[in-house]
Amino acid sequence: MSVFTTKTFFPAFLRTLGLLYLYILIGLFIDSKFMVAYYQESQWIANALMVFIFSIVLWKSTPKMRELMVYAVLIGYGGEYLFSIGFGMYTYRLENVPHYIPMGHALVYLGVLYFIKTTYVKQQRQQLEKIFTVIIIAYATAFLIFKSDVFGFVLTAITLLILRKKPRERLFYLTMYLSIVFLEIAGTSYESWRWPEIAFDYFSFLPSANPPSGISFFYFGLDLGCLWLYKQRHKLAWSRMKNQRKIRLGSTSS
Repeated sequence: MSVFTTKTFFPAFLRTLGLLYLYILIGLFIDSKFMVAYYQESQWIANALMVFIFSIVLWKSTPKMRELMVYAVLIGYGGEYLFSIGFGMYTYRLENVPHYIPMGHALVYLGVLYFIKTTYVKQQRQQLEKIFTVIIIAYATAFLIFKSDVFGFVLTAITLLILRKKPRERLFYLTMYLSIVFLEIAGTSYESWRWPEIAFDYFSFLPSANPPSGISFFYFGLDLGCLWLYKQRHKLAWSRMKNQRKIRLGSTSS
């Protein structure tokens, strides 16, 4: 049975986000403070493992997904050097940009896409949106109260406000938010990277937790960038798809 035809929650989750989260735990552990105690060059193991896993996933993906994954890696490299090295928004353990990170962005992007494309998620879309929104508000509020995470709370509020007018993209970004929460908590707990006490280590009026709650806001750029690049290479096909969508919507309204 294809993962996309799964009609219950646990199989849909385990075969998409479950695999992603398991790999996050294992991959980041290799580049953690715990591994460094035994082997100083553990980051290269994490890089090699990522290249191996990424290559397998890339090979097994559809042509469209392969192209989107490549774009995600390219945008990921640019974003990492801009925000980490350039702006000092966060700092990796070795104060570099590990090669496994941009490829990891692509896998997160793919895992979330596969999850929301399952039959179960399509059938339970509105219910999941409500549940995920409640969890996100509770999480960001708890971080604000107990960790003075003003930066993360502001980013969360902006994200939710934007998504109010984005019904088609809403579940994707809500799922992405929760996936990035898992990723960030794992990475900072392992001390693979750390966030400063204020936003960008510069804005004192925006205290930040380690990690800030709403940092998935910046994944808007990853998704929009991937889609923009894909549309530029496939203008005719993208135009045809939009016209077909308008026809379907018109038929539904009728």
